[in-house]
Amino acid sequence: MSVAKVTEIKASSKKSFEDAIEKGIKRASKTLDNVCGAWISSQEVVVEDGKIKEYRVLMKVTFVLKDKE
Repeated sequence: MSVAKVTEIKASSKKSFEDAIEKGIKRASKTLDNVCGAWISSQEVVVEDGKIKEYRVLMKVTFVLKDKE
């Protein structure tokens, strides 16, 4: 039996939502072991002078907790 935990993170990119997601997962995986999924709960953009300057995502990252031996 395994037990998972969910943590919420926000990531951003100047390129795209997809890039923001990839950066967020990559960064979360540096700190969290056994990352197994993510749910994107919201997306937003930062606009300046009528142009998109930054893409942001709020995601819930799921990771499996290690069993104690």
